[in-house]
Parts: sequence; structure tokens; C-alpha cells
Amino acid sequence: MNEERVEIVFTIFYNKENQVVKTYRNEYRNLMALIKDRIYPLFFGECGGMGRCGTCLINITGLSDNLRDSYRNEQSTLSKMGISDQAVRLSCQVQIDDDLNDAVVKILDDEYYC
Repeated sequence: MNEERVEIVFTIFYNKENQVVKTYRNEYRNLMALIKDRIYPLFFGECGGMGRCGTCLINITGLSDNLRDSYRNEQSTLSKMGISDQAVRLSCQVQIDDDLNDAVVKILDDEYYC
């Protein structure tokens, strides 16, 4: 089966710079893996994507409604951190899919970390 690879394009804001990111569905297991591979923020994603440490916090806007759903440990972790803003997510819980097209992702500073 020859499936056409459709490009997914979105913007990541980190260290006062915008970076337009182009990727494909299933190129990375989640948004955290892409950010660690391409942006290199220090102390980012310490638990390796389990949704427990809260060190991969992002603020994400411009999503379709499908990508707003949270998974696994995300709600519990965000609640423990005192975060109720629906735009703040754990990047390890965000799948890279067409719903991410045209979104803006801001990597949050460590002021949010527990």
C-alpha cells in the first residue's frame, strides 16, 4: 500500500524565537519526541513521555477540537501542578496528526515545573 505522505506544518515558539516545523504523521511518537529532537530544550521530558513529571509543558493554540482530548496521566499531572488552562498540555500526550496543522506551540519555561 502506497500512502501519500501529507506534510504537517506548525510553529514552535521557544527562547523568544519562532520555528516553523514540517513533519509527517508517525514520524515521531508524540510532540515531545519531536521537540526534544529538533529544539533541544534543557530538562524537557524528564520522565520520557509517561505523563508524570510535567517537564514537557506547552501552551498550544490553533488546534482542531480532536486534539484537545487528554490522555493517560495528563489530567492528574496538570491538576497536581495547579494548572487548569485548557491550552496548557503535556507535549508527550499530544500526537502529531493533521489536527496539529497551523497550530502554534509555545514551550513553557521551567517556572511551571514542580
